Order: sequence, then C-alpha cells, then structure tokens
Amino acid sequence: MTKTSGPFLPTLFYAALAVLAIPCVALLFTETYLSLASRICGIILPVTAYWLILSLSRNTGRTVWWMFFFIFLSAFQIVLLYLFGCGPISVDMFLNILTTNTGEVFELLGNLLTAITTVVVLYIPVLVGATMAVRKGMKLREDFVRRQRRMAVKAFVVACSATMICAVSVPTFSLKNDIFPINACYNLLMAVQRAYATGHYKETSADFLFDAKAEHDSDEREVYVLVVGETARASQFGVYGYSRNTTPRLAQMDGLTVFRDVMSQSNTTHKSVPMLLSSVSATDYDSIYHRKGIIAAFREAGFKTAFLSNQKRNHSFIDFFGDEADRTIFIRDSVPDGHNVMDRALLGYVKKVLEDGDDKLLIVLHTYGSHFTYNERYAADDSYFRPDNDMSARRENRACLVNAYDNTIRETDRLLAELVDILNYCGCSAAMLYTSDHGEDIFDDGNAFLHASPRPSFHQLNVPLLVWTSETYATNHPEIRKTLAANSRQQVSTSVSVFHTMLHLAGVSTPYRNDSMSVASPKYSPAPRLYLDDHNCPRPLSEFF
Repeated sequence: MTKTSGPFLPTLFYAALAVLAIPCVALLFTETYLSLASRICGIILPVTAYWLILSLSRNTGRTVWWMFFFIFLSAFQIVLLYLFGCGPISVDMFLNILTTNTGEVFELLGNLLTAITTVVVLYIPVLVGATMAVRKGMKLREDFVRRQRRMAVKAFVVACSATMICAVSVPTFSLKNDIFPINACYNLLMAVQRAYATGHYKETSADFLFDAKAEHDSDEREVYVLVVGETARASQFGVYGYSRNTTPRLAQMDGLTVFRDVMSQSNTTHKSVPMLLSSVSATDYDSIYHRKGIIAAFREAGFKTAFLSNQKRNHSFIDFFGDEADRTIFIRDSVPDGHNVMDRALLGYVKKVLEDGDDKLLIVLHTYGSHFTYNERYAADDSYFRPDNDMSARRENRACLVNAYDNTIRETDRLLAELVDILNYCGCSAAMLYTSDHGEDIFDDGNAFLHASPRPSFHQLNVPLLVWTSETYATNHPEIRKTLAANSRQQVSTSVSVFHTMLHLAGVSTPYRNDSMSVASPKYSPAPRLYLDDHNCPRPLSEFF
C-alpha cells in the first residue's frame, strides 16, 4: 500500500528543485561577460527542465536519486565558483581530477572547508530525505504531481522559446558553452575523448621523427638544462622589479638574461608543461597526440638526456615526454604520499648525471616550485617573510599567503643559483633556461585564488623567463648573449618559444625548429598573444584582460 507523507514529499520536491537551481542562479551573477539574455536563459531552461523531470513520477525519492549526476555537478559547480569566482566546470577541470596527485588534492580540500561545508549543508539533507522516502515507500499525491507537471510543461516550453530567440539574436550564445549543466556535460564528454586520445599517445606518435642533427663542434662538451617551474608568477620576482628581495642570487648572476614581457598560453599544468616540452603551441595543440617531445629531438641529434622531476607521475604528456629520456627519475615516486621533498633534492641527481661525463647532454628539471600549499615548499629555517604559517584560503589572510609565496620564490632563486654553480664547476659550454608553467592568483582582486580557472587572469599567465649562459658558452658562441639581450624586452609566449630557443642554443637543427620563434635568434618575431581555451581553441588574450 502506498504511504502518504503529508508535507514531507512536497517539501523534498521543492528542496530538490531549489538546490539544483542554486548554481544556475549563481552563474547569473558571475558570468558577467555573457549577455543578460544568455544568463537569464541559463536559469529558466535548466530549472524548468529539472522541474519537469521531478514532476514525471510520484516517487520523488527515487527521482532525486535518478538525478544524482546533476546534483553532483551542481555541488561541484558551487565549489569551483567559491574557488575561482566564475566559470562553468571546464574540460580542464575534469582532466585535472585525473592528473592531480592525491597529495595535492588533500592540500586543496583542507582549504575549501567553507565551500565543502556549504555543499554538504545544501545537498546531503536532500539525498537523505530521498533515501528515507524510497525506504518507506512514500509517494506524492496524484493531484499534486499532475498540477506540477502542467505548470512545468508550460514553463519549459516558454524557456525553450526564449532560448531559441536568444540563440538567434545573440551571435555569441551557445548551449554547449553558456547553459549549465549542458556545458558541464559537454565538457565531460570532451574530457573523456581527450583522456582516450592521451591513453593511446604511444601508438599515435610511434613513427614520429624530428630528423634532428647537431650543428655545433663535435669536440665541444655541452650541457643544456631546461628548468620547468611550477606556479611562479613573474611579478613576485625581484629581478622583475618586485619591491621585495625575493631573488638576491639571481640579481647578482653573471651571464643571466631576464625577459621582461612573458606570458604562458595556458593556466593549467597538464597543458602548459607539454607545450614547453614539445613543438606544439596554442595554434596546433591537438597535434600533440602525434608528436614526440623536445627530449626526443635532442636524442636524435646525439645528446644523452635526463628528465628529473620533483612531481609525481600523473599519466599525462609530462610523463610521456619525460620517459623519452635516457634517464627518467620522478623522485616523489619513491617517497610516501604526504612526505615533503624540496626542489633542491634534484641537484643531487643533476650532479650524478654530470659525473657520467657525456660530451653532449640535455637535462630537464620539473620542479614543485610555488605550488600551494606554499609554506611546504621550503624548510622552516628558510622562512624569510613572516608570518607564513596560516595557509587558510581566505582573502583576509592574503598577507600571510603572500609571505609564504614569496618565500617559495626565494627557494627557486636558491635552486637556480646552486644549479648554475654546478654548471660553472663543470667548466663546459653550458646554458640554462628557466620558466614556469603558469602563474597564480593570490586574492589580488579580493576574490580569485590559485590557477586553472575557466577564465584566466593576468597573474595566472604572466611568468618569468630567464636564460643563463656560461662564460665558455659565451666564448664559443659570442653572438648568442648579445641576441638574448637584444630580445629581452620583446613580447614572448613561452609555449611558443621555449622549444625553439632550447634547440637554437644547443645547435640542434630539425625541420620543426623555427628561428623566428627563438629568443636566441636575430630572426625572432613575437607571436600573437594567445590563450589555449578549454576546448583547445586559440583565443586572443585581449578577450580576457
């Protein structure tokens, strides 16, 4: 026998509709770059659709559980709005879930307690109520369901009509981009497709060759080091004019060229690092599934190669390109989760690689840099700016967060200085290029924090680019230092220039090398400033800031 529930099930019905509507309403206020008509459709279309679905059955408890996927997306969207302040759940965010190690996840979750608590308070009671209704066999009255269904159908028809009008009258409007949860579902599908393509990378790139050759004197011992930083923004580096002394060693370094106007083409690690380690950029990113990385090019030219990382493997292109080296070491793979390893631990492995005495050598270092949680990136004794002990992700805590972040830049300064000391000790022709995958927001506008937001900010893309050459290298290739200095105030996109600059510095020729993209070449010509968006389309940076 069907049990009646008094006001319980109608309350559950309206509560489920309300919590599903919350992210749609929130996006009305956060997506101000969209037209007002687009944002209004972003509320009425999904909310009326939810209303209609809930009215299809008297068994509201079961219907709520059928809609769990949309409840999950709604909760996820609220957390991301808390973190980034705008934007729907992106393809990159779904992929970040797959490529972020558990240690990073727990570090971040510990600082999202407000958002997580909000989600729990909103959604768990609805799910608990739905469970109770199912277990007790409760159903809505037939007349209530019929009335709700009639109103929902009429409202849904109006919403569909309004959305069609919006699609015709607003040229930029798109269901798959502008309406939640349609955009989230579309992005999830794209993430699955990309994950599949990534999983088959070794097959699709197996026959790729750079046809690379070495141009420099075969008797010249050469060592080239590419240092890929993590989450370092240029504005916090003393050598870029920052008011704090965060780079005391770099400021005194001979042979260092500081490039002043540098941007990354992505604010996500899983895209930006592969672009740094390969010949692809925002204009041809999808070709990454068919090409090998910079290490493979150096190996073809006769170089011995090493990839040394202070990050964990994450089954991404970073791993694939790293595994192309003669020696690949992910030092965090050998330590338990949660165990802190400083970037300077990489230097011991650099020394071991150099001790092999190879005449032609490429070393790629992938650091943990300035990744949140900031005060875990350096030893307590190296705490220079204080207080730096409170890493709560709150705007009122910005001063403490900045202190800790600036301490990470001092740690990077020390790492690079000690690396240069090691290379100088070798006495060989050596060059080092340092850049970061992307930057970071630290509540600069009062709201945005971290990186990988659906819409990038200036601080998420503005990164340092430093090139150092040894005195022996300068003697053997005197024109290079002059050219680096001449290009140092040009606009640079690291995703475009790092590959070509490294090959140019090392004298590695290949049809894929383009000297107009190398900052070490007099032919250098700045590329258009682009951002690789969530759907892998290149977009002008002027659209964002």
